[in-house]
Amino acid sequence: MNGLSQFFRSLAHKYNHTSLILRILIGLLLGVVLALLFPKAGWIEEFGNLFVGALKAIAPVLVFVLVAGALAQGTARLDRRFGLVLWLYMLTTFLAAFVAVITSFAFPVTVALPDAAQADVIPQGLGEVLHTLLSNLVSNPFGSLTSGNYIGILFWASLFGLAMKRYASDSSRLFLSNVSDGISQMVRWIINLAPFGIMGLVYTNVVSNGLAIFTEYGKLLLLLVGTMLLLSLVIDPFVIFLYLRRNPYPLVFKCLKESGLTAFFTRSSAANIPVNMALCERLGLDKDMYSVSIPLGATINMDGAAITITIMTLAACNTLNMKVSIPAAVLLSVVSALGACGASGVAGGSLLLIPMSCALFGISNDIAMQVVGVGFIIGVVQDSLETCLNSAGDVEFAATAEFHDWLKKGKRLPDFMYSKKERTEK
Repeated sequence: MNGLSQFFRSLAHKYNHTSLILRILIGLLLGVVLALLFPKAGWIEEFGNLFVGALKAIAPVLVFVLVAGALAQGTARLDRRFGLVLWLYMLTTFLAAFVAVITSFAFPVTVALPDAAQADVIPQGLGEVLHTLLSNLVSNPFGSLTSGNYIGILFWASLFGLAMKRYASDSSRLFLSNVSDGISQMVRWIINLAPFGIMGLVYTNVVSNGLAIFTEYGKLLLLLVGTMLLLSLVIDPFVIFLYLRRNPYPLVFKCLKESGLTAFFTRSSAANIPVNMALCERLGLDKDMYSVSIPLGATINMDGAAITITIMTLAACNTLNMKVSIPAAVLLSVVSALGACGASGVAGGSLLLIPMSCALFGISNDIAMQVVGVGFIIGVVQDSLETCLNSAGDVEFAATAEFHDWLKKGKRLPDFMYSKKERTEK
C-alpha cells in the first residue's frame, strides 16, 4: 500500500513540475489518438466539459472578488495605463475590421447559402446592440454572476469595492483580500488540470467534425483564417512596437502560447479569463490593473469578432452581386468594430451580429441569417481562432500599456523581452 501511495506521489510530483505547455501538447496529441482509436468512447468528452464548465463557473466570481478587493484596499490605480489599455483595445478592434475590408476586397468570396438559421435574438441595428450593452451594465448583480455578464460584474464589483473602501473596517477589507487570494488559488488548481480538459475538447472536435468545412466553404474559411493571422502576426505586433520600440514578437508568441492555445480549444473568452489572469501574474503586471483590464478586454477587445462580422457581410454582398463603395466599406468597419464590442452581450456571439451589419446594405434578415448559418458550419475553426485572437490580445495590450509605463520610468522589462545579447550585457 505504501509503495502504491509513493508511486502516485511521485507521479503527481512529475506532473506538477513539467511545463504546463508541454502537458497541454501531450493532452492535445492524446485527444487526437483516442478519437481515432475509440471514436465511441463518449466518456472522454466529459474531461473537456468539466474543464470548460469549471473555468466558466469560477471566472465571474474571480473577477468580482479581484476587482472589489483591489478597490477596497485602496491600492487600485486606474491611471493613464488603464486609459492606454482601453485605447489599444478599441484601436485594434477597428483595425481588425478595416484589415478585413482590405482582404475582402483583395480576395472576394461568395457563399452557397443554406436554409435560414434560427436565432432567439437578432439585433436590428447598432442602437439595439448598444442598448443591450447598457442594460447589461445595470443588470441584477447576482444574475450577472450566474450568467457571466462581465459588464455587469465589473460595474457592481467596482461599486461594492468603493463602498467597502469607505465604510468597512480594516478586518473586513482584509477578509475580502483573503477571499480574493483563496479564489485565485482555486483557479490555479483548475488551470493545472488543463491538459485533461484539452484532451477531452480535442477528442470531441475530432470525432464530431469531418473535413466538409474545408471543401465547400474552403475559400471563405481561408480568408477568415488568413485575415486573423495577418492581424495577430503583423498588425498587432506593429502596434505594440510603436509603444515599446522593441521587438514585439517575444510578447506576442508568449501570449499566443500561454493564452491563445487554451482559448482556441475552450472557444470561450469568459472561460479563458482565469488563464489570462494567471499569465498576467507571471508577467509581473500590476494586479490592480489587470484585475479590471482583463475582464474588460474579454468584453470589448473583439478583434476576431470584428473580422468575422466584416468578412461575412461582404461575402453576402458579393453573393448578391452588390457593389460596395470604399466609404460604405469604411462605415462597415466602424459598425463592425462597435458591434463586436457588444458581441458578448448578445445570445449567439459575433455571428448573430451579422444581420446588423448586413442591414447597412439593405440585405434582409432572411438572407442575413442564411449567412449566419454558414458561419455555424465553419464555426469549429472560425470561432476557435477568433477566441484565440481575442484572448491573446487581452494580455498583449494589458502588458503593452504596463511595459510602456515601465520604460518611461526607466524600469527593466521581463527578461524574455530582451535578446540573449542584451540579457548578457545587463
